[in-house]
Amino acid sequence: MEYMSQEGYDKLVAELYQLENVEYPRVRDALVEARDKGDLSENYEYRAARREQSRLLGRIRFKQKVLEHARVLDTKRLRPDAVGLLCKVEMTNMGNGSQMTYMIVNPHEANLQEKKISIKSPITQALLGKKVGDIVEARVPAGTLTLRIDNITL
Repeated sequence: MEYMSQEGYDKLVAELYQLENVEYPRVRDALVEARDKGDLSENYEYRAARREQSRLLGRIRFKQKVLEHARVLDTKRLRPDAVGLLCKVEMTNMGNGSQMTYMIVNPHEANLQEKKISIKSPITQALLGKKVGDIVEARVPAGTLTLRIDNITL
C-alpha cells in the first residue's frame, strides 16, 4: 500500500488518462500505418512503433499498479507534532547555516523543483518521528549532514 496526497493521486490519474486516451491511440495508429506499408521484416517504422507500443504499455501497467495500491491520506487527521508523510519541514543545515524547507511525500510525487522529497530518501529517513528542536544526522552520498528541525507544518 502506498500513501499519497490527493494532489499526487489526481496527478497520477491524469497521467494515466493521457497515456491511455491520447498517447496509446497515437501509437496504435502509427503501428497500423506502418503495417500497411508492406513487408514487416524490413520495415523500420513498424519495429519502432512496436517498441513504442511496448514502452507505453509498460508505463500504463505501472501507473495502474500504483493507483491500485494507492491510499489518499486525509491531512485533517495528521498531526504536525513529529516529522511524517505530507509534513512540511523547515530545517537548518548546521554545517553551513543554510535553511531549507521540504515537504515529505510518496516517492511517486517527489520533485526537487517543487521542494518535495521522497519519504525513502536518506534525509527523510533520518528525520522521521523527530520533533521541533531535534538535531539529526543524515548520511547522504556526499557525507553526513547535521540538521536542526525548526518547524513542522501540514
